[in-house]
Order: sequence, then C-alpha cells, then structure tokens
Amino acid sequence: MANLKGHILPGSFFILFGLWWSVKYSIKHISRTSKKNGHVQWNFKQVEVIEGAVKVGFTLIGILAEQFVPDGPHLYLYSGQPRSWVKLMNWQHSTMYLFFLISGAADIVTYSSTLMPVGLDRFMLGIALFVEGFLFQYHTSHRPMLDQHIHSMLLMAIFAGVASSFVQVFVHDNLILDLFAVSLALLQGTWFWQIGFVLYPPWGGPEWDLNDHSNTMFITMCFCWHYALAILITAMNYFLVHCYFKNYKRSNRQIGIGLSLRKQKNAHDPLLNESDEE
Repeated sequence: MANLKGHILPGSFFILFGLWWSVKYSIKHISRTSKKNGHVQWNFKQVEVIEGAVKVGFTLIGILAEQFVPDGPHLYLYSGQPRSWVKLMNWQHSTMYLFFLISGAADIVTYSSTLMPVGLDRFMLGIALFVEGFLFQYHTSHRPMLDQHIHSMLLMAIFAGVASSFVQVFVHDNLILDLFAVSLALLQGTWFWQIGFVLYPPWGGPEWDLNDHSNTMFITMCFCWHYALAILITAMNYFLVHCYFKNYKRSNRQIGIGLSLRKQKNAHDPLLNESDEE
C-alpha cells in the first residue's frame, strides 16, 4: 500500500520481532551461562516453532492487506481494457511478505523436526531480507530526491541484516552477532515508520519538500538517531533480562539455603522430627 498504513504495517512487524529477539537472545545467552554453572538450560525449540507460526500469521495478514484493500489488485496481475499491469507496488509488497512467510515456515520445520540442517532458519531469513532489499532497490526509481534517499538508507539496514543472517548460519550462539541483528531489525522497523511519516504526513500535516537538499541532510542525520535508539533499546532489554535472572537466581538460592538450614535444624532436634512424622 503506497500510504502511511502500508509503511506502518511492515514497520510494526520488524519492531515487534526486534523487541522479542532482544529478549530471546538475552535469555539464551544467560541460560547458556547458567548451564555452565550447573543449572538447567532452557529448551527453546517450542518457542522457535511458535515464533515461526506468528511470523507466518503476520505475513499472511500483510499479503491479504496488500491484495484486498479497496484499491488493491485483488489477485489480478494483468487485466483491464487496454490490458495493463495492476498495482505492481502492491504486488511487490506481497512478494516481500511471501518470502518472510517462507522464512516462518522454515522456522517451524527446522525446530519441529530433526531432519533439517542447523541454520536453515537463519538462511531463509537471510533470503527473505535479500528479496526485500532487491525489490526495494528498484522500488523508487524515477522518484524525487528525498524519496529515493530515504529508501536507500533502508537498504543499508536491510543488506546489513542479510549479511548478519548469513553469518549466523555458520556462527551459532554469538551474543554480539545476535544483538547486532536485533538492532538492525529495530532500525528497519522504526525507519519504515519514518518513511511513512515523511512521504505521507498524517493528520493533514505539512508536506516535506522532496527536492530540498536540507531535508536530505536532516533525514541522513535522523537515520543515525534511529540506529542509536535501536542500540539503546537492545542494550536496555539485555540489561533488564540480566537483572531479572540475577534476582531470580538470588531468590532461589535464598530459598535453598533456608530449606537446608531447616533440614539441619530438624536433624538436630528430635522433637521436631517426631512432630514432622506425626
């Protein structure tokens, strides 16, 4: 959809998944550390399957929204008199969602079966991101300067995400790499929102001059601010998860110490032992 809602929808998709991944990867790292210290590691397979199902659901909503909005193509690619292409921008967006749907299906298959190779989920996510970037590469040709520039910065986040996903296929459970991918997902999400607010100002706001070089300079600086915000959110979520598990372990340790002291006290007090038996 070439409007504000058409940018908010994919932006919200990336923001929600970026926030979730920031929590998931933080828990994975902390649980691996806990395992080394003698604690039980969490099993994330069911979580990954649910995540894949949610991804499939979101992308189906995106495809249906692109196709069946009132001015959408309604699954017609070539029709009319004279014969012509129908809403190719909607079809491009639908194609983008299709590959993320395939990525979600790969998540489900990878973590619900032992037959799939390790890293298939990250590989298919990288493919989906590559297709997204490939489509956007030719999405804004012959448009005003600011329109092309603001989409070109989105491409930087997309192709950086492609690179990180393909590296994750071979380098597993690297916290820095995982959190880098999280920050790029958040950057994509917030930048989609920014594009929508620039090109389609809501509530009748003043329109941007798409040929003003000063606006291009400001948007470039704004992109850096968005990434700073993405890094801050990623760091804060990791810190909060770390603090939660630290307090959780401390409370469990205190409970364990209390139970052990009680057992020792009962062992040295026959009257207490008799009362327990009664």
